[in-house]
Amino acid sequence: MATLNEALVLPFAPSDLDTLAGAPGSIRVAGRVLEVVGDEVILADAFARVTITLTEGTVAPADLVVVEASFSAGKLEGGRVIERHGPKTPNVSRGAASEEPETETERLVLRGVGRALRARAEALAEVRSFFVRQGFLEVETPSMVPCPGLDLHLDAFGIEGFGAQDAEGAPKPRASTGAPQGRPLWLITSPEYQMKRLLVGGVPRCFQLARCYRRGEIGSRHNPEFTMLEWYRAFAPMDAVVRDTEELVRSVVTKLAGSSVIEVEGTRVDLAAPFERIEVGEAFARYAGTSHDEAITMASEDADRFFRLLVEEVEPKLARLGRPVFVERFPAPFASLARLCPDDPRVAERFELYVGSVEVCNGFGELTDPVEQRARFERDQAQRRAEGKSVYPIDERFVAALAEGLPPAAGNALGVDRLVALGIGARAIGDVTAFPYTWL
Repeated sequence: MATLNEALVLPFAPSDLDTLAGAPGSIRVAGRVLEVVGDEVILADAFARVTITLTEGTVAPADLVVVEASFSAGKLEGGRVIERHGPKTPNVSRGAASEEPETETERLVLRGVGRALRARAEALAEVRSFFVRQGFLEVETPSMVPCPGLDLHLDAFGIEGFGAQDAEGAPKPRASTGAPQGRPLWLITSPEYQMKRLLVGGVPRCFQLARCYRRGEIGSRHNPEFTMLEWYRAFAPMDAVVRDTEELVRSVVTKLAGSSVIEVEGTRVDLAAPFERIEVGEAFARYAGTSHDEAITMASEDADRFFRLLVEEVEPKLARLGRPVFVERFPAPFASLARLCPDDPRVAERFELYVGSVEVCNGFGELTDPVEQRARFERDQAQRRAEGKSVYPIDERFVAALAEGLPPAAGNALGVDRLVALGIGARAIGDVTAFPYTWL
């Protein structure tokens, strides 16, 4: 009687054949038929294609087939069709690049998303290796939280089934009994609060690859659901996390691109040299025609003008420098979770990294004072209320953890989708995501 291993012969995928090139003997290959030209068949999976010369059996484009063939001088010849499964919708043609794909095969095979997903997996492995080598603990924190954050530019998705809430974020009573429905929950916009609580509990270094959710964020660099890398160091200054960021970004992007020089929207960016660092006030003075002090004051007195100059004047010029740039020491009103700089309390220990035109991350030297943090949260709530935005509750467990004692710490939040897109030269993060919002 044959054993299971003897009886079960699984075919190779086209992308498996790189490791078998030149191997003698007969093998079976399974995949999607992309094209038939005479007796030659182009067979594909999401990652690679292979040409097989058929001698027995017939196939048609879009078929799923298993073909038995032999290597000869590095080619697959003498192919015999073992299995053939015709599609219900036989369409594997490539549409215009500007159009949305029509089929899964078109998107993954013909548009190259399959190869992008493999690059993404390599990037995630490199990220994990980077942090494990430095003694970081990989953690998982909840996706449903009682407070999704109070930043003015972030809006969260509420969770149905956990009770409705009023404009103040308090549970609404049940119509039938008047009893509260239970506290409302939201999907996380960031795992920041929970990861800092781990630092309070004694975890010295931690990182997480978290799925995050932000309502209203759709575009070439935004998806309502995305992957965020966050990491935190206890008893470390902001500069330590800046150094982490430079080393990690250089490592991942160079690995994916095969070079330290990449192109971002027509600009060559060299990651080999040390990344530049510039203060926000200095960047405005250099590129927006304001003085350093005027820029810092503007952030408090005319935030709309500050953002307009940042987006229209500063960021485009940073993008053309040809090297990554850390922009740091943001005005205090734009850093509600960061500690203030001791030498100038008008600015905070916050930094962002730009690689070409792409903002990659947002990092802090962390605020540890629970009284100051609560006051900032209350100001954010008041401003959200004044602007007609949803007002989320303060995360009381987070504030209590700060009162217990958050050690001096620094952390960063980095967009993984953007990082992968930079590494493979993708135009949009949807091109490196298995199922972006537009393909649900």
